[in-house]
Amino acid sequence: MRWMRHWPVLPLVILGVFVLAAVFAPVISPHDPVQTSLRDRNDEPVWMAESSGKFILGADFLGRDVLSRVIHGARVSLIIATVALSTGIVVGTTLGLVAGYFGGNVDEIIIRLADVSAAIPFLLLALIAVLVFGQSFFLIIMILAYGTWSGFARQVRGLTLSLKTTEYVALAKVAGASSGRILFRHILPGVANTLIVIGTLGVGSLILSEAILSFLGAGIPPPTPTWGTMVADGRTYLASAWWVAFFPGMAIFLTVIALNFTGDWLRDRLDPRLRQL
Repeated sequence: MRWMRHWPVLPLVILGVFVLAAVFAPVISPHDPVQTSLRDRNDEPVWMAESSGKFILGADFLGRDVLSRVIHGARVSLIIATVALSTGIVVGTTLGLVAGYFGGNVDEIIIRLADVSAAIPFLLLALIAVLVFGQSFFLIIMILAYGTWSGFARQVRGLTLSLKTTEYVALAKVAGASSGRILFRHILPGVANTLIVIGTLGVGSLILSEAILSFLGAGIPPPTPTWGTMVADGRTYLASAWWVAFFPGMAIFLTVIALNFTGDWLRDRLDPRLRQL
């Protein structure tokens, strides 16, 4: 128990299960996630009395296996969150480093851009973009990355303002190091711990945002299985086939809460001030 208090064992186990499900989805899924069978429409999970025993977690209103769709939905969520978060980290970190280090008009322009990005309602922007350009995998990733970069830019800028006045940065300037070398060789390692913590917490937010967009019909186009789309499809059948919406909703809940617990643990471990408490 003492070991489990110091390490996020349960959150890591949950995340490990979903990552393995995402990576090996074609191998471990018992059925084709997009294959329909109206004969098996709203078939109950195996432990219920009227189940045919064909689907472990039951089938949806088109006879598609809920378990297989949840497994493949994990793959979609993992890909979207990883690509969108990586894009947001690269763009936000680079702009934050430049803004904090050079200051002046450069800092003013970048921070104003971050203010504009934060001021635009995310869901409204997503709905307009989907209405204009149509639903696509690439568009969803770009929308999520756009909603992510400003937070990283602000955090990195604040840390850069503090780190650029340290002695080792001053010595690097005296030694003739270029601005690029100072930024990425001396200042970037100082903000890496913060980026890891924010990134871990951000993955859960991205998965939740993608699920919300899919729920509103502005996410990944069908028939690609996503957790948000499954919840949206199952809301009509909550009284008669609750499992269609319950299991993808539970997958979203477990993944996001496990990521949040892991992020809190990383923050406590990587922040020297919190380690002394």
